[in-house]
Amino acid sequence: MANVIKIVIIEDDQTIRDGYAYLLSSVDGFVIAASYSSAESAIHHLTKDSADVFLLDISLSGMSGLDAIGEIKKTLPGSHIIMLTSYEDPEVVFKALSRGAVGYLTKNSPTSKTIEAIREVMAGGGPMSPSVARLVIGSFQRNKNSPLSKREQEILEHISNGKSGTMIARELFIDSETVKTHIKNIYAKLNVNSKAEAIKTAKENKLI
Repeated sequence: MANVIKIVIIEDDQTIRDGYAYLLSSVDGFVIAASYSSAESAIHHLTKDSADVFLLDISLSGMSGLDAIGEIKKTLPGSHIIMLTSYEDPEVVFKALSRGAVGYLTKNSPTSKTIEAIREVMAGGGPMSPSVARLVIGSFQRNKNSPLSKREQEILEHISNGKSGTMIARELFIDSETVKTHIKNIYAKLNVNSKAEAIKTAKENKLI
């Protein structure tokens, strides 16, 4: 049993939680130690479960996944935490990694990617969904003297990908008026009057 990888799943959507448990339990060498709908429940059983890998939803009701990272690492410093998310926010990615998470996957990642990620963290790696990896790399390549806030950069990135204000609001969990305010601020800071000009100026100056 020395090579068995014990996994705990913390996800408040039962369908997703049960799906992960079902698919991963059939993988040779994987054992689902437990699955929980809340971070509080999982933290209460950390010592008993003694998991090697945690699949941790970032948007839990109650204690958030971000706040749970420190509690898990405090009790099980040798464990590996892979964050699960439905959306990509650069600030959240960096917070999770700085607090001790070692991987970051979107929930629409194929099962094969999740299996590979678990094996990778056990081997000392730091797996990420391709889209999250691009987000992290892009943030390092951006101009550090940008006049734009991280949220404004994020919105401009979405605009450059052809997304409407309504789509951006939905993806970032903010209202449309807030998006409009951010866009006005972007125009003012970049001294432009249109989306096309904003995108051109931002790309020329490596702001996105």
